[in-house]
Amino acid sequence: MAKFASNEVQDAALAVVAGANRMVLLDGQPASFAAAVAAALATTAMAPANFTVAAGSGGGRRLTVAERSGLVAQAAGTANHVALIDEGGQRLLYVTTCPAQPLLAGSPLQVASWQVEIGAPL
Repeated sequence: MAKFASNEVQDAALAVVAGANRMVLLDGQPASFAAAVAAALATTAMAPANFTVAAGSGGGRRLTVAERSGLVAQAAGTANHVALIDEGGQRLLYVTTCPAQPLLAGSPLQVASWQVEIGAPL
């Protein structure tokens, strides 16, 4: 028997991620919202316009997170993780790795566009 999940179901999950209002760059994976905020090397505000949902590969759905430029590092370290957080709800919504980027406090940086994908049911 085939398996199926409508785009609405998959998009609803991605909408939770797209509800993030801040992106945080970190040196390591945070275990909680508080840990992400405390260890932030750089942050930037996020808005609904920074997220786009479309067809993914193999029948799934994909959330594209727009490139963010003009950021300034607030602390020194190596950014190797990106987290999307909901500050109002104090929720850590999504964490992924990124190419390691050494940062010095006050240095400018940018984050390339990236995707979150939910595959079709197996």
